[in-house]
Amino acid sequence: MFAFILRRLIQAMVVMVAVAFIAFLLFQYVGDPVVFLLGQDARPEQIRELRSALGLDQPFFVQFWHFLVNAVQGEFGLSLRQGSKVSRLIAERFPATLELAVIAGLLALTVGIPMGVYAALRRGTFLSQVFMTISLLGVSLPTFLIGILLILVFAVLLGWFPSFGRGDTVQIGWWSSGLLTPKGWHHIVLPAVTLAIFQLTLIMRLVRAEMLEVLRTDYIKFARARGLSNRAVHFGHALKNTLVPVMTITGLQLGGLIAFAIITETVFQWPGMGLLFIQAVTFADIPVMAAYLCLIALIFVVINLVVDLLYFAVDPRLRVGTAGGH
Repeated sequence: MFAFILRRLIQAMVVMVAVAFIAFLLFQYVGDPVVFLLGQDARPEQIRELRSALGLDQPFFVQFWHFLVNAVQGEFGLSLRQGSKVSRLIAERFPATLELAVIAGLLALTVGIPMGVYAALRRGTFLSQVFMTISLLGVSLPTFLIGILLILVFAVLLGWFPSFGRGDTVQIGWWSSGLLTPKGWHHIVLPAVTLAIFQLTLIMRLVRAEMLEVLRTDYIKFARARGLSNRAVHFGHALKNTLVPVMTITGLQLGGLIAFAIITETVFQWPGMGLLFIQAVTFADIPVMAAYLCLIALIFVVINLVVDLLYFAVDPRLRVGTAGGH
């Protein structure tokens, strides 16, 4: 187990260094930060002084080393558009994105898994066909179109939910939460459903496929031959083994929810990191873009590590394979 964790940590460090290098290249090839800070009318001596102060006159790998050290400490400099520390901007926007992703992920799991199980156990029924049709639409329709349709129906025509913003929030230290206020929950419904639909349909189709595969295995036939009830076979044996690969995909999808919430946050003007990144791209705000890239990579690395450990703990075949081949 220790060797397994050590290998994963080394792989994670290599990935993060590679991502940090890619983020650092943004500073080198996507505009000149000195020009962004001083403007086009700056005098040559002002440009030289600021370059020296920022360390931009040093060799390439020296600059990258300083960038790497600062990135480990969570420092990415000042936003070229807002003039504030990037770490403070990320800290302000991260709670909104994480809460949106967690609610969307829970919604996708609590709805997608039962739908997938039903579609597998009741193949050919009318409701099963309805579920499969819904899943096909959820996979096919782009996220921005789903968001616009939900706004049109539930915000404009019915007036049940607000179409933008986060609502009232409660400040707990540096964390701002909208889940502690009624208006916060009211505002999060539409963006969470929009973000969850694709993941929900993906989980449903995966659970259905894995469930059908497990139900054809020999140990399920043996369980039926022992006289076990359908409930014990389906939920005590089949579903338990179905959820092992589902757990892996779900963990990766949570990282995807955080990383790719950009479209949903833009449609609903949700004040999270995705909207901040879109604004940074529009204004070529390189420090914010680099910080976002590194943070998303870190989230994926951590989630991958946690999923690997859970997979190692849940699947006994992996432990047996590492125990001398017994």
